[in-house]
Amino acid sequence: MRWRRKDVVQWLHEFGIVVAETAVGRELRETGFRRLTARPRHHAQYEFALEAFKKIPRRAGGAPGAPCRPAPR
Repeated sequence: MRWRRKDVVQWLHEFGIVVAETAVGRELRETGFRRLTARPRHHAQYEFALEAFKKIPRRAGGAPGAPCRPAPR
């Protein structure tokens, strides 16, 4: 699960703790947490084709087209 600094500040505020977003970021960085960014998309990526690709059934081996093995007895 990903939390924004703003979300952490609001969550702390529910417990009566008032802190700035920059202070939360500084403390998270000091404790070893790093900021994650979204994976970039190609400018010509076709969204509907991507969704259709995700719905292709996969075999048990993982890779599409991998040979199926019979279940062990």
